[in-house]
Amino acid sequence: MTSTLTPPSAQRAVSARAGAVPRRRTRLLALPEVRWAVAATALFLLALPLQLAGAPAWAWGPLYALSYATGGWEPGWEGLKALKDRTLDVDLLMVVAALGAASIGQVMDGALLIVIFATSGALEALATARTADSVRGLLDLAPATATRTAPDGTERTVAVEELTVGDTVLVRPGERVGADGRVLDGASEVDQASITGEPLPAPKQPGDEVFAGTLNGTGALRVRVERDASDSVIARIVRMVEEASETKAPTQLFIEKVEQRYSLGMVVATLAVFSVPLAFGEEFSEALLRAMTFMIVASPCAVVLATMPPLLSAIANAGRHGVLVKSAVVMERLGQVDAVALDKTGTLTEGTPRVVAVRPLPGSALDEDELLTLAAAAEHPSEHPLARAVVDAARERRLQLPGVRDFMSAPGVGVKAVVNGRTLEVGAPARLLDDAEDADGASPVCALAEELQQSGCTAVIVVVDGTPAGVLGIADRLRPDAAATVASLTALTGAAPTLLTGDNPRAAAHLAAEAGIQDVRAGLLPQDKMAAVKEMEAAGHKVMVVGDGVNDAPALAAAHIGVAMGRAGSDLALETADAVIVRDELAAVPTTVALSRRARTLVVQNLVVAGVFIAGLVTWDLVGTLPLPLGVAGHEGSTVLVGLNGLRLLRDAAWQRAAADGAA
Repeated sequence: MTSTLTPPSAQRAVSARAGAVPRRRTRLLALPEVRWAVAATALFLLALPLQLAGAPAWAWGPLYALSYATGGWEPGWEGLKALKDRTLDVDLLMVVAALGAASIGQVMDGALLIVIFATSGALEALATARTADSVRGLLDLAPATATRTAPDGTERTVAVEELTVGDTVLVRPGERVGADGRVLDGASEVDQASITGEPLPAPKQPGDEVFAGTLNGTGALRVRVERDASDSVIARIVRMVEEASETKAPTQLFIEKVEQRYSLGMVVATLAVFSVPLAFGEEFSEALLRAMTFMIVASPCAVVLATMPPLLSAIANAGRHGVLVKSAVVMERLGQVDAVALDKTGTLTEGTPRVVAVRPLPGSALDEDELLTLAAAAEHPSEHPLARAVVDAARERRLQLPGVRDFMSAPGVGVKAVVNGRTLEVGAPARLLDDAEDADGASPVCALAEELQQSGCTAVIVVVDGTPAGVLGIADRLRPDAAATVASLTALTGAAPTLLTGDNPRAAAHLAAEAGIQDVRAGLLPQDKMAAVKEMEAAGHKVMVVGDGVNDAPALAAAHIGVAMGRAGSDLALETADAVIVRDELAAVPTTVALSRRARTLVVQNLVVAGVFIAGLVTWDLVGTLPLPLGVAGHEGSTVLVGLNGLRLLRDAAWQRAAADGAA
């Protein structure tokens, strides 16, 4: 077990400096889409109260016109470019519909439509930019420089890009490893959670592999470089996230899947409604009015708005309950998942090691509290995660810790201190028992340590005055709602989730058994997790991945839906994921899936209602004379109706019902 010979405050400062990762954030107003959307919305909000207050048209008309221009020019231009490629973009159709509405006096309705589409485009641009920021920021995990040592022992600080395979680098305590390689000399423990997701630092000694960007403990390591910087695990994670994001199938709402056919059909039909009566002698103004009425009542706006309210209401409801769903497309896709892959550390578990067993040996004359008191006192000066777990356990029991003196630590071994005149050693069984293997009690303590390790715990031996006195079992505890969540996801998808973890197979299997998971894949690197997800998707499944770490990001990007745990999630995981569980309540995952399915049901209902209204109004306009105000009223009335139907998902009762459906 590793600790430090420097004061704890100094160690914390070193760790903070080494672990800090600069944030690269695109400023909100740096995006042109955001600037245009803000301008269009501001102009609309200035014009609307003037119009409603009865001000003259010259006061609010120019404001609406500017709102049309600022919010509509970009989608209009993109639509015109799409026309050049012989495709009809629904955004262009929306701009045309907005202009058509303005041409027959419905200026406010058209401006509102422009603002909605401009805001949607701005949100999409912002999400894309923030994801790119996090991918670039991941590179900051790897240090910019490393200490290269020559055969004669001289040291030189060089840029990591200058390192070549075969170079030897020195990694001092508290530094990040500069390159992927293998330990030549030294012993330490390295926090490599960013790569493997393991909750505890991994002991490293000569012959062990280390990864760029991982954080060294308190021992110094000499490492031989085995990969170029461009081929390090961190660099490969960046490439995998970028490639997975680029190759992920385009996501579309239901209405967008029929966008081209519907748009083309409506344009052709509008032209026919105008030209055919005109050819048979109808007055130009009457033919134009009929055509504009047709375009309004047949406009896909009603269908789009029939689709969006249930999804947006579900997003808002989920947000109130601690789940950030990043778009309507994501909310729709959540209900489609039929397979789930879960990370272990920080997802199924709390992500923090805790003492789960205190086992004094029968001949030690110590009870549980006495054993824990001695161990916690010896560990108190240490900054190691296992040491903090022991001290926290003593505090939870309100135990008074005596003072210590002559504190020492050895990387990969443990700590040594004098407590109440007794010499205590606390640390790894294999190392401490080497010195006590001939002492009485060594064999029983080995059996006890093995028993705890078989149950998925990390065993910590307590030796008092050279004699083993007991064993502490430390483990990352399962979340209280983990088993229920696994059962709910199994019921929703029809198949039990798969566990994908970089942790060791024994700990993974034990935890999976507690959670009710049978398919366990352990010891996985980030590329292995992504490969497992792609394998599941290739088998025809729509996979939801739930994770929290940098090592989960490629799998989150490659999955049909990626969900990140928010409280301890890495920046890259939070930005790559499609949804974030802000409050870290794992049970919210199946509830959100059930809410998505409810939203999709309401979408279908709304599409039927909107379709009936459109068909009725179009038929009336074609076979009779539909008054324009009545056509607009019917069109807007259907929109209001389906909107109110979708708003039902805003109620807390909708979340409670989804929770019940998810638990069923």
